[in-house]
Amino acid sequence: MSRSYNCAVDDERSAGLLDAASTVRKGELAVLPTDTVYGIGADAFNPTAVRALLDAKGRGREMPPPVLVGSVRAAHALIDDLGSYGQDLIDEFWPGPLTIVCAAVPSLSWDLGDTKGTVAVRMPMHEVALELLKDVGPMAVSSANRSGETAATTVEQAREQLGDSVAVYLDGGPCDDASVPSTIVDLTYAVPRVLRSGAISVEQLRAVCSTVLAEPQSSPEQSAPPRTPDAGSDAADTGAAEGGETDTASRAEANGAASANGVGGDTTAPN
Repeated sequence: MSRSYNCAVDDERSAGLLDAASTVRKGELAVLPTDTVYGIGADAFNPTAVRALLDAKGRGREMPPPVLVGSVRAAHALIDDLGSYGQDLIDEFWPGPLTIVCAAVPSLSWDLGDTKGTVAVRMPMHEVALELLKDVGPMAVSSANRSGETAATTVEQAREQLGDSVAVYLDGGPCDDASVPSTIVDLTYAVPRVLRSGAISVEQLRAVCSTVLAEPQSSPEQSAPPRTPDAGSDAADTGAAEGGETDTASRAEANGAASANGVGGDTTAPN
């Protein structure tokens, strides 16, 4: 039987965050609010938990989930190459509705699905999500809905679709900005490319990067437009780092950094 906590009540919020953290560490699933839509999350380093997340959504390995982090340091421990503009974008737009797709640290021992050595990472601007992420470390998070259904903007909608496949539901109230997804930018090329338009405009990105390729527009002749990441809690379900030999130092750094209360240029103030 799943458990739900109203995070608007201080005692329930504290109890819910403790329960959610314990649940994620045990390899079970939790639903959490973000600054876009509700997400279903699992320990990013637990392949069994990630498979359970995909099963709960009715999704296969071909659509791996993105990773949410609670600090910039945690992201650095996962990303092998930020490209020329990654740090500038992080400094300007995190925490917030920007998802960056980068080359992942190749030695990380995780399996997010069928990937090509990249990872989609975002630091959300939601205090409940940030508190959980700083406690447990990076989480694989996808939108809290069955595949093909509408993303949940309330915890009730998430429960209706996911039921007891999720152990803990954190109720942060209705999502404020659910109508506008995060902007997804691919940093694996010399020139940043927008994979999905969202809350941060191309003009805002160009103010930081100078040159940014806008999201390609599909034409009627295209029988199958290129796959862009799904809404995934906030971020799109795009390629994530391939599994490899265990790199305990990198994982420890990611988890330790995620528990830090703001590091270096981190701007972790929630909305």
